[in-house]
Amino acid sequence: MPSPALEALLILQDRDVKRLGLEAQLKAVPVDIAAVERKIAAEKAAIETARIEVKELEIKKKALETEIGSAEAKLAKYRTQQSLVKKNDEYQALGHEIETTEKEIGEFEGKELEVMYAIDEAKKKFAAAEAELKANISGHEGRIRMLRERETSLAAELKSAQADVTTARAPVGEMRLRVYDRIAARNMPAVVALHGLSCGGCHLKISSEVESAVRGKGIDPTVALPTCDQCGRIVYWES
Repeated sequence: MPSPALEALLILQDRDVKRLGLEAQLKAVPVDIAAVERKIAAEKAAIETARIEVKELEIKKKALETEIGSAEAKLAKYRTQQSLVKKNDEYQALGHEIETTEKEIGEFEGKELEVMYAIDEAKKKFAAAEAELKANISGHEGRIRMLRERETSLAAELKSAQADVTTARAPVGEMRLRVYDRIAARNMPAVVALHGLSCGGCHLKISSEVESAVRGKGIDPTVALPTCDQCGRIVYWES
């Protein structure tokens, strides 16, 4: 049977380990939420990029429509002028302008057809991407809700664990608490069993003096706590 002093230390350590685990989990939740929020932002950015692609193509189409409208107005003007001129050279010059403008209109209309086809393809691509990305966003938002619920649950568990630690500290004694707290601040677990003549924490061999202290006295309220001379943890024989 472990001594009451050892048992009190081991109970305190058990409560502390649970508390520390909950604190680590609780601390990780905002980090996890931020990671999911970055994913949501990336999905939304991808939707916006696809939307902008369609919008830019539609702007390009409108610009071509304006070019075609201007060229058609110019063509109509040339034809009107050609019908009114009397001189052959003027007639031929206007005929050349009409031919050039008709060619321009044909090129504009060809480009317009290409853009219209690109718009159709971009809209199909956008619709498919938007549906997939919105589904992804919905999944991410569900994940965030779960994380926030977990955060609330962990906070409640931590509050209970902190109360358990406070209760477990009471029987240990002020002097031993100071030793335990100092060790626990840098090495956890702070109280470890010996494995043969090796420390259960750092796995290095203890000195004969520590071995003698553990074998002869164990953890007795009237004596100093035996500690590993390598890592400083409190050590005991595990029966």
